Amino acid sequence: MTLPPDPDLRPPPGTPGATAGALGRVLHLRAAGVSLVVQLHTTSTPTVLHWGADLGDLSEAALADLALSGRTARANNDLDEPQPVRLLPEQAWGWNGRPGLSGHRAGTAWSTRFAPTAALVEEGDGGGRLVLDAADAEAGLALTLELELLPSGLLRHRATLTNTGAAEYEVADLAPALPVPPVATKVLDLAGRWAKERVPQRRPLTVGAHVRENRRGRTGPDAPLVLAVGTQGFGFRTGEVWATHTAFSGNHRSSVEKLSSGTTTLAAGELLLPGEVRLASGEGYRTPWVFGAWSDEGLDGIAARFHRHLRARPHHPPRPRPVVVNTWEAVYFDLDLERLLDLARAAAQVGAERYVLDDGWFRHRRSDDAGLGDWYVDEGIWPQGLHPLVDGVRALGLEFGLWVEPEMVNPDSDLVRAHPDWVLRTGGRTPLPSRQQQVLDLGNPDAYAHVLARLDAILTEYEIAYLKWDHNRDLLEAGSGPSGRAGVHAQTLAVYRLLDELRARHPGVEIESCSSGGLRVDLEILEHTDRVWGSDCLDPLERQQIQRWTTQLVPPELIGSHVGASPSHTTHRSSDLSFRAGTALFASFGVETDLTRMDPAEREELARWVALYKEVRELLHTGTLVRADDHDPSFLVHGTVAPDGGDGLFAVVQLGTPDTSVPGRVRLPGLSPQAEYEVSAQAPGDVPAVRGGKDLPWLASGVRMNGRTLAAVGVAAPALQPQQLVLLRTRRL
Repeated sequence: MTLPPDPDLRPPPGTPGATAGALGRVLHLRAAGVSLVVQLHTTSTPTVLHWGADLGDLSEAALADLALSGRTARANNDLDEPQPVRLLPEQAWGWNGRPGLSGHRAGTAWSTRFAPTAALVEEGDGGGRLVLDAADAEAGLALTLELELLPSGLLRHRATLTNTGAAEYEVADLAPALPVPPVATKVLDLAGRWAKERVPQRRPLTVGAHVRENRRGRTGPDAPLVLAVGTQGFGFRTGEVWATHTAFSGNHRSSVEKLSSGTTTLAAGELLLPGEVRLASGEGYRTPWVFGAWSDEGLDGIAARFHRHLRARPHHPPRPRPVVVNTWEAVYFDLDLERLLDLARAAAQVGAERYVLDDGWFRHRRSDDAGLGDWYVDEGIWPQGLHPLVDGVRALGLEFGLWVEPEMVNPDSDLVRAHPDWVLRTGGRTPLPSRQQQVLDLGNPDAYAHVLARLDAILTEYEIAYLKWDHNRDLLEAGSGPSGRAGVHAQTLAVYRLLDELRARHPGVEIESCSSGGLRVDLEILEHTDRVWGSDCLDPLERQQIQRWTTQLVPPELIGSHVGASPSHTTHRSSDLSFRAGTALFASFGVETDLTRMDPAEREELARWVALYKEVRELLHTGTLVRADDHDPSFLVHGTVAPDGGDGLFAVVQLGTPDTSVPGRVRLPGLSPQAEYEVSAQAPGDVPAVRGGKDLPWLASGVRMNGRTLAAVGVAAPALQPQQLVLLRTRRL
């Protein structure tokens, strides 16, 4: 597998602050309140001496003393010369935990001892980076390590391994590791399942390894999203926290490992299947980017770094996120033109800006067990193609979007009947079916070219502004080609190439990553798409927690959330429109219910929520996320504060029946401490507050308090029923 040229691998000649010959020095990078101190050795890969709070300006002598002060005493029955953990942990340097590199050359070269050959350093006011080359001549391997401190304060790293020997080398695992200080004693990551993604779980950090492996071939509902370790009792607003995220949409592994020596490391990377990466002479393998985040302001501080990084990207969506109406839970497979146009007219009346035709528009698609792969407009349903619908939607002032699932095929499809060899499989055995689907082998150039051609043709013929790109099954026994060699790695990279090629040919088209709901959410898929679907579950009670934890990585404007029907199509739970709309408000807002069947009063109320979203979306999509630490599991508070602290919008949410009959105060964190604010209920999210607030005088007139008092004391909450919320607006005076 030959790697493509990577222009980012080296600073360009003449880059300010780029220096060569840095071996042997102690490097200090600083950005956004974070310091990264790295010791560059002359005989091994680097050591991270400090990753955490900003240490200020340090002289070379002070940095040398920092390095000296970290050298440990020799323990009984240990190495004669104690060794620090390297960025790439190797057994040759005394590391007896999980090695940074696992692989072999026909049973040899299984243990490495890389020695640096060159180093380039790029330093600046907003962070910097290190690119280090190393080699092990005996093993016949070359290594490049990249370590960057980004302007957001995020740290990211990756490694490239090249086979310089004559015989083939098989890579089993490549995952550099970052050290974590002993003050970190607790672990938090996320689990979950379909329609209940991203469920938090905590445990003590003990000796051994806490390993999270994903073998689904996609990010998955139970992916850790972020694997965090922190000080005792860390929460949303308090505690020192270190976290890592693997920016990859295929198989991946994350771990925190504590040795009996007390050393703790965070490691992450791609999980390679047996034989998946075998390097011929001269070929290389590059890991995905692995991100690290530190904060002494709890999980909100970690989230803020990820959000700042994503919002600073050149390709971050530049315009306000439109109000979407999606047809799926409104009509399912009942694609009657007049009914769809009626739905579009109702969408325009409530203020929608984008209309998305979901599943069922292509050949042979009358249910979910046939037609996937046959990406031609079904002539039986659409004798004039999609033009009457597209033209009708656009005439109403709405953008038109379309659902596709290009990576999947139904066995009952013209494509599979013509090309059964285009299905991922292990030789002669077809994987167990899931949702009556198999996976198209995009590592096969012919299959890839076919899908690209069909999607390109559709986007060329119709005025389509948006693709909802679905991916509805795990990859089981994902073998590629005639040999059935493990193919998840190649499949994942092919999907990225396909997305990029379509965006290059149709730069005005936005793409949403949807995968059985929220099962493909990671930073790398967001390099190739413009939004992720939070979950297939639109029940607001479930969505409150799903969105609360999805925003740990992804800012609200990149998370699709729609107002669904009541009762919910997934849980059959009923809820007020204000609870459904107030939940969807704090994301990329949309509607997914049959608007034509709403009574006029309900449709008018929905129009008020749409108007509020348009009023506050700049605040919600540029501001800082705040989540109050829970004191009662039936109750939560979250919100967004403008970057300058001048405005804020908070949701006070009653999930269930509280233990106490009289609600206490709710704290509103994140505002400017000395600034004075007027706090009031925000319409239309004030209805539950008015109903339950007749004994709360401050709701009628509002109150004026400074940010410090609101964070430390707060205001009395209205008496809400389970599954209700109230919106509070804080405006600086």
